[in-house]
Amino acid sequence: MAETREEWIKKRAYALWEEEGYPTGRDSIHWEQARYEREALEGSAASSDGKEVKPKAKRTVAGSKTNGVVTPAPKRTASRKTAS
Repeated sequence: MAETREEWIKKRAYALWEEEGYPTGRDSIHWEQARYEREALEGSAASSDGKEVKPKAKRTVAGSKTNGVVTPAPKRTASRKTAS
């Protein structure tokens, strides 16, 4: 059975508390951090448990792709100014 959003936040806040050495008086900070992390996960390609990240499609910016082969873009050469 999948855990609810609230359960996930509760478990994550508890883990944050443990990681910090069980400090007192920081429960609201841990809760907000866990809530923020959950919102970030929901907005990303990560799974709900945060363990698996679905790969995003790679974009080729500099080169072109033909039949699965990426050819690099031509190298840029620095232009030099000549002294007048």
